[in-house]
Amino acid sequence: MSTIVYVPRDAAALAAGADAVAAAIERVAAARNAEVTIVRNGSRGLLWLEPLVEVQSEHGRIGYGPVALDDVPSLFAAGFLKGDPHPLCLGPVEELPQFRLQQRLTFARCGLGDPLAPMAWRGLQEARKLSPEAIVQQVLDSGLRGRGGAAFPAGIKWRTVAATPSKQKYVVCNADEGDSGTFADRMLLEGDPFLLIEGLAIAALAVGASKGFVYIRSEYPHAIATFEAALAEARKAGVLGQGFDIEARVGGGSYVCGEETAMLESLEGKRGIVRAKPPLPAISGLFGQPTVINNVLTFAAVPTILERGADFYQHFGTGRSRGTLPFQLAGNVKQGGLFELPFGLTLREVVFDIGGGTASGRPVKAIQVGGPLGAYVPESQWDLPLDYDAYTAQGLVLGHGGIVVHDDTADMAQLARFAMEFCAVESCGKCTPCRIGSTRGVEVIDRIVANHNRPQQVRLLRDLCDTMVHGSLCAMGGMTPFPVLSALDHYPQDFGLVDESAKAA
Repeated sequence: MSTIVYVPRDAAALAAGADAVAAAIERVAAARNAEVTIVRNGSRGLLWLEPLVEVQSEHGRIGYGPVALDDVPSLFAAGFLKGDPHPLCLGPVEELPQFRLQQRLTFARCGLGDPLAPMAWRGLQEARKLSPEAIVQQVLDSGLRGRGGAAFPAGIKWRTVAATPSKQKYVVCNADEGDSGTFADRMLLEGDPFLLIEGLAIAALAVGASKGFVYIRSEYPHAIATFEAALAEARKAGVLGQGFDIEARVGGGSYVCGEETAMLESLEGKRGIVRAKPPLPAISGLFGQPTVINNVLTFAAVPTILERGADFYQHFGTGRSRGTLPFQLAGNVKQGGLFELPFGLTLREVVFDIGGGTASGRPVKAIQVGGPLGAYVPESQWDLPLDYDAYTAQGLVLGHGGIVVHDDTADMAQLARFAMEFCAVESCGKCTPCRIGSTRGVEVIDRIVANHNRPQQVRLLRDLCDTMVHGSLCAMGGMTPFPVLSALDHYPQDFGLVDESAKAA
């Protein structure tokens, strides 16, 4: 009888040598006349354990990791095909503390098996039993808010598109995941692409769209290949191609194309520049037609809502932040990875109880939440509940769920400078506050650090940030001041300031 061995095909596992490990397992098994069936699954999200090899044994599904090429012979010698002990043996992966703390709804299937194995499409089946209005109402009742950063109620956007008369409507998924420290979209595209296809198909039923697009960043070749293969399988299954189809489009590497209107410009074959609003994309979006635009995690949450009901989804979370968010823990952290958690936990719990603190073993100094445009969160705010409204009230953002940890060696002035420099490089150039303000911001921070009339330059930096926040056309320029001001406010010593002078400025 053949033993099933799971070796991830996720890009993170591949970078850690998963292909070589899979080949070695096949080679050693053949030499030992052991029958094995290797399944290339998605990642479980426990990235510090990659390559995470799992074996289906009589004791259950037993994990071993991180497995290096040289570990394979000793695994066979120890009897890992039977789930026997070995220094790398983790026991059942679902029983690991970092896994048991999770509430896996969106990522429930990710890592369990072959991402392209046939599935039941239960959410879509339930949606087909309902009227378009009833589908929209389920999404509204669930409390689902956009997971791309803006946190706008998904059901309101869908209702607007559904109510706008047009012969042609579109659903567009923004998979241009460019935020530092984020990888949830990539993991889902590689580990459970059918879930995204199902979410898009349900959205199309709800609003009357006949065409869908998924805009994937060019830096994700494995995700692109897996998603293209999944589209072909979905067409064979009859999910696509009969009144609704999806096309994958690859971005050109522009960060600002993560903004929805710049993405639309790119999809139309134009330079990715932000559009002024109104009109809203829900009324006049792709090619001037009503368009639903959500990101990967938003669409991927919908099948669960339709399959299990809005009340089930509402059960998770807190306040107006319902459901779960896949938090992505990166940077200087001991146990980085993806952890799908209900809203309401604290940053301290995520970074220390799940992440295990810093990889360097040094104290945590700052934690950036919400991508490169998110604020640096000081220790005084680590016990805030991780939900949209609690963070917004403090001038913080959850964004896409990215969390990047820095230890006490981090120079916050240089990180603030990087935020301005990043904006200057990635700005689409359409509006002056972003295009010019970010360039001037780099210069002003350099003068502060060099102590060239420091108090006046601090005042100038604050004025400049105010102009960018209130005058920029989109979040690119409007949010770049968040990491800059939070670094200046909470870590003035890194700018050569003492607390009193920073506050006086």
